[in-house]
Amino acid sequence: MKNEKIIYDVAVIGGGPAGMMAAISAAKNGARTVLIEKNKSLGKKLLLTGGGRCNLCNAEFDLRELAANYGKNGSFLFHSFSEFGPKETVKFFSDLGIKTVIENKQRLFPKSGRAQEVLDVLTRTLEESGVEVVLGEKVANIKKDDGAIGKLFLAGREIVAKNYILATGGKSYPQTGSTGDGYEWAHRLGHRIEKLSPALVPITIKEAWPKKLAGTGFPDVKIKIAQIGKKIAAARGEILFAHFGLTGPAILNMSGLAALFLKSGPADIFIDILPDKNAGVLEQEILKDFSQNPNRAAKHCLARYASLNFVQALLEQAGIDAEKTCNNINKKERRLIVGALKSVGLSAVGTLGLEAGMVTAGGVDVSQIDDKTMRSKIIANLYFAGEIINVHGSTGGFNLLQSWSTGHLAGTSASAFCGWAGG
Repeated sequence: MKNEKIIYDVAVIGGGPAGMMAAISAAKNGARTVLIEKNKSLGKKLLLTGGGRCNLCNAEFDLRELAANYGKNGSFLFHSFSEFGPKETVKFFSDLGIKTVIENKQRLFPKSGRAQEVLDVLTRTLEESGVEVVLGEKVANIKKDDGAIGKLFLAGREIVAKNYILATGGKSYPQTGSTGDGYEWAHRLGHRIEKLSPALVPITIKEAWPKKLAGTGFPDVKIKIAQIGKKIAAARGEILFAHFGLTGPAILNMSGLAALFLKSGPADIFIDILPDKNAGVLEQEILKDFSQNPNRAAKHCLARYASLNFVQALLEQAGIDAEKTCNNINKKERRLIVGALKSVGLSAVGTLGLEAGMVTAGGVDVSQIDDKTMRSKIIANLYFAGEIINVHGSTGGFNLLQSWSTGHLAGTSASAFCGWAGG
């Protein structure tokens, strides 16, 4: 095959979830398809999704509600979801023998809890569909002729196709091969690339004391971020303290918006660890506990609301001796405790970098892509799929669903419009 020019119907660049789905869809539609991946194996980032369990998608079957989880560009995905949404995703993997389960917040996982199982069935399906897979070879150059791609140059070979699909992912987790190559190619081909920034990324904080709480989590809190007194983001859900600051789904889902504001300076974070208790009720509960346990250390009475290490840290920040017995806590101190539990105050100073984000915000401007086909409005035989497009979702399977959906639409569309031949 070296130094030969082979003509395909569809050439897919990128062997992640979107690229594999695009190649499968194109091949099943009758197209002679090649899938090019610079790594020596497919789906490296897929194996990391869902903590290695692979959160296949979010089972939100109301498509308008679904699109709302993708921010301002969510409407761009509406057509692709109508073609291949959660129901079609479940059926696709079910037909391949993968049983699924729906967990908290409609997150859908393979019943086995193994991302490797998902990758195995995808690679098998690629083979059975007749997709030629080229591994360990990077695209060195792309030739453009008269508003269309003419050929791809790899090491020692040229690949010519009627249509091409860019599914190279973002810049998050570069160790998996997501180094942003596709953005450069898209830019060279005339596309506008919206500024890249980390999304679904942990937030860093100024204070040192939370470092002692690394690994301490809360399953359900209310969190608000404000800058100069103005609320910029709010969420409810799970958080986790880390040595650098805060992470967890509620934090990650706010981080993209927060990152934009943090560029102009720090912001205040307020965490209510007991969102279903108002301050008055909480104070009465604490007063009752203290009255019934007068000689017990206050920290042990308060441990019903949070872990002991968190309570000790919170009391320390409030200037209250954690060893003080309940009968020695005065009214002022009690109200300080209530205030601390209802509004843990921290100062956000930034986020971790692009490499630490679960996905990349920014990318190819959606106004330059036909949402009905995923076809470029600039290059006649180019299509896009997956994270390279400037749209991303919340945590909980939304981003993998975007990859399956846009990959399917791009592959189906590219195989249906094979009128452009390069040379």
